[in-house]
Amino acid sequence: MVSDKKNPSPSSSRKLNSPPAEETTPLIDNTKPLSSHPKTLANVFIAIVGAGVLGMPYAFKRTGWIMGLLILSFIAASTTYCMTLLVQIRRKLDSYENGTTNISSFGDLGFAVCGTLGRFVVDVLITLSQAGFCIGYLIFIANTLLHLFHDEPSSDLGLSSGMSRFTVKSLYIWGCFPFQLGLNSIKTLTHLAPLSIFADVVDIGAMGVVMLEDLRLIMLRRREVKAFGGVSVFFYGMGVALFGYEGIAMVLPIESEMKDNAKFNKILALSMGLTTLMYGAFGALGYFAFGDKTKDIITSNLGTGWISSLVQLGLCINLFFTFPLMMNPVYEIVERRFSGGRYCLWLRWLFVLIVSLVALFVPNFADFLSLVGSSVCCCLGFILPGLFHLLAFKDEQGCKGCSLDIGIMIFGVVLAISGTWFSLMEILSAKE
Repeated sequence: MVSDKKNPSPSSSRKLNSPPAEETTPLIDNTKPLSSHPKTLANVFIAIVGAGVLGMPYAFKRTGWIMGLLILSFIAASTTYCMTLLVQIRRKLDSYENGTTNISSFGDLGFAVCGTLGRFVVDVLITLSQAGFCIGYLIFIANTLLHLFHDEPSSDLGLSSGMSRFTVKSLYIWGCFPFQLGLNSIKTLTHLAPLSIFADVVDIGAMGVVMLEDLRLIMLRRREVKAFGGVSVFFYGMGVALFGYEGIAMVLPIESEMKDNAKFNKILALSMGLTTLMYGAFGALGYFAFGDKTKDIITSNLGTGWISSLVQLGLCINLFFTFPLMMNPVYEIVERRFSGGRYCLWLRWLFVLIVSLVALFVPNFADFLSLVGSSVCCCLGFILPGLFHLLAFKDEQGCKGCSLDIGIMIFGVVLAISGTWFSLMEILSAKE
C-alpha cells in the first residue's frame, strides 16, 4: 500500500479536482472543536448502528445462525476496509494541496476524483439510501403499532382512495405524515441534536431489554434452529448485513473532526468490531429464543406485557424522531441542486410524501432492508470506494493493488445484481 506522503506524479495530479465552494456539502462545521478518541469511537458507533439491527434475528432465521455470523463478519471486515480506502484517498488529495482541499464528505471526494459526474452519482446514491432508511422506519412504526393494537395484520377498514385501499397499517403511516412535515421543516441539525441523543439512549436500552428477554426464553426452552440455509438466501443475508452497516457516508466527516486522525483507522476497526459483536449476539439470541417463529421485526415476538409494549413504543418514538435526522443529508443535496443551497420547504415536504407513499407498498421490514442493502448500500460501500481508489492510485500502485480494487468493484456489482433480484422476489412473493 502506497504511503499517503508519496509525491504525486504530474499526470495524476492534473486529473484530480478540488471541489469548488458551491459544490461543497455542509456536513460538518470546521469551527467545531476536534473530537477525542473516545468521542470518535462513539461517533462511529452512532453513525453505523440503526434500525437494521432489528431485522438481524429474522435474517439469521433465513440464513442459519452460523452462516449469518459468517456473512456478518465478512461484510463488517469488507466494509471497514472500503471505509479506510476513502480515508486514504482524502489524505492523498490533501497532500496535493497541503491540506487545503476541504474534502469533508463522500460527495466532495466523488467530485475530486471524477468531477461533476462523481458528485452526481454519490448524491443520487446517498439520497436513495437515506430515503430508504426512512422508509424502513415508517414500515417498522406501522407494523409495530399494528402488532400492539390489532390482532389481524390485514385488517381492512373498507375505505378506498386512489391507488389502494386504506388498511390499518396505511392509516398509521398517514398518521405520522403531518407530524413529519413539521419536523422536517426544521432548518438546521442544531435544533434536532436533543432528539439524536434521545434516539441513541432508547436504541441501546431497547436492545438490552430484548436481549435479556431472549436469554430468559432460551433458558426456559431450547428451540430447534438451523446452522446453514440454502444458497438462495446467501445474497439475502448479505443485503441485510450491508443495511446494518449504514454509516459509510459519515466516515469522512467523522475522520475530519478527529483530533489525532492518524489513529482513525484503529478507532474505526475497534468500533466496527464492537458493533459486529453486538449485531451477532442480537441476531443469534433472537433466533435462538424464537426459532422458526422469529418475525421480521424481532420486537413483534416479545408478547403483550407492559415492558414489551414500552420497548416497542420507545423504538417507534425513537425512529419517529430519527426520521428528520436521516433525511437531512437528502435536503442538503436537493436544496443545493434545485434551490441554490437555500432552504426550500416544498422540496422537503415532497420528499416526505414520496417516502410515505413508498412505505405503503412494502409489506416486510427485513425484506426491504435486504433490498436497500443489496442495491444502494452495496454501491456506496463497495463499488464506489473501489473505483475511486483505483482512479486515485492507479499511477502508483502495482498490479496487485489495482487487481484488489477491481475485485472489490466486481464483488459489489455481483452482490448488487443478485441481492437486488432475490430481495425483489421476496417482496413480490410476500404480496401475492
